[in-house]
Amino acid sequence: MPPSDVSSLPDALFSADAVREIDRYVIDQQGVDGFDLMQRAAYSAFRRLVRQWPDSGPVLVLCGAGNNGGDGYLVAANAARHGIEVRCIAVAPTTKLSGDARKAWQKACKDGVPVLELDELSEAELDDLFSQAGVLVDAMLGTGVSGAPREPFAGLISRCNKAPASVLAIDLPSGLNATTGATEGDVVNADLTVTFIGLKAGLFTGQGAAVCGCVVFESLDTGDGVDLSGQQPLAHRLDWPATRSWLPERPANAHKGRFGHVLVVAGDRGFGGAGLMAAEAAARAGAGLVSLATRPEHVTAALARCPSIMVHGLIHGSELPPLLESATIVVCGPGMGQGAWGQQMLEQVVESGKPRVLDADALNLLSSRVPVPADNHILTPHPGEAARLLNCLVPEVEADRVAAARRLQKTYGGTILLKGAGSVIASDEETVDIVSGSNPGMATGGMGDVLSGMIGALYGQIGDARRAAGLAASVHLAAANLASESKGFIGLVPSDVIDALPAVFRESEVGRVWGREDS
Repeated sequence: MPPSDVSSLPDALFSADAVREIDRYVIDQQGVDGFDLMQRAAYSAFRRLVRQWPDSGPVLVLCGAGNNGGDGYLVAANAARHGIEVRCIAVAPTTKLSGDARKAWQKACKDGVPVLELDELSEAELDDLFSQAGVLVDAMLGTGVSGAPREPFAGLISRCNKAPASVLAIDLPSGLNATTGATEGDVVNADLTVTFIGLKAGLFTGQGAAVCGCVVFESLDTGDGVDLSGQQPLAHRLDWPATRSWLPERPANAHKGRFGHVLVVAGDRGFGGAGLMAAEAAARAGAGLVSLATRPEHVTAALARCPSIMVHGLIHGSELPPLLESATIVVCGPGMGQGAWGQQMLEQVVESGKPRVLDADALNLLSSRVPVPADNHILTPHPGEAARLLNCLVPEVEADRVAAARRLQKTYGGTILLKGAGSVIASDEETVDIVSGSNPGMATGGMGDVLSGMIGALYGQIGDARRAAGLAASVHLAAANLASESKGFIGLVPSDVIDALPAVFRESEVGRVWGREDS
């Protein structure tokens, strides 16, 4: 489920440690009472619960020992005061509660909330509680927890995921690393996550993109604390609404030479479609000219599919330099293969020094050689390709996608776009970008080829590699979401995304003055 109102989400994404420091600054330096802050958080979460599920039926709140558990007890207190049937399960014994969490438990009890100690409940009683609940509130594990959840939390996480009820996660789903978006064990699959004070980067990449559901942010009126605490964002969040203004307006006297000439070098025998999809996507993403260098046997099909593309059938890499001369940006790798033909093509592309987007087999070939860092290339690996480039395993990449993207950038230079749910973009700047959102229909072959062509086209128009990567990834996702509205997820194919691009790009033109030369 995508965020219901992405316009309300801040751009800055923080680590879990940074958010805790902001929280501490608000309490210690700005004089905000910690329990008052907890009550604000709980009321915000309760308000979202009622708005999302106005006729939910009984609410079951699972409470841990720390402040996250305290939030849960106060959510339950709000529900009880509003006449909603609610129960709490004390996953951590209430005798171990202290500080604000203990105050929250006491308030819940005072407001008439039944609090059931987990170690006093039988399996049958737990079965009944979970089956009767309309909404489950996950307030078990907060941002301070690392590693795989242990019992009894692991067992309750499993119960949450098997229950028929909807799930609201307080601050983050239990079991998710708030900084990296990784999971080391069981994790709650939430339908709605209400998070506070600062957005956590882990909610938007890796497993976070899959398990948080709709993400809602509540600042709790601590905006100055975020600015004054000195904490720097780990990343910046990107989406189509945030990036659409990066597209330059087109004057009335625009001509094809102003918007770049993209050369796609792709498509060894049997993989002609990869190059064609990349080239067509480049054309649909606004490139002034698009050429495709591919195997001769693919020329007829390419021209039949997209006659606006200039298609060249090449037998040997020595034929490529004249085409490279006229190109402003090169996209190299889709379906190129790792044989002699692909190696020759990549060598010519690298030797040309042209700005380039390297994808797919170009990355696989690059990983087998000594890396030569370059400032004018964009590498677009998926996790498997990233692992080969870093000489590690895929789980190591997915354990910290931001760190992996930074390592790739340090090793290979240029701009890195680490693909996947919550794609990560790293350049030579300190912070990275994370494209928020995901679409399960994009898990099919060829989607990356479309993206590489789009990046090439936008790189040629914008001239900024980092922005081109972020804009292309944002538009790519927006087009997939638009196509999914009519095609669904299972039947979505790359050509559906290409076909949806004009409608998405049209949104950037509404309300802007086009067709006027700048004075």
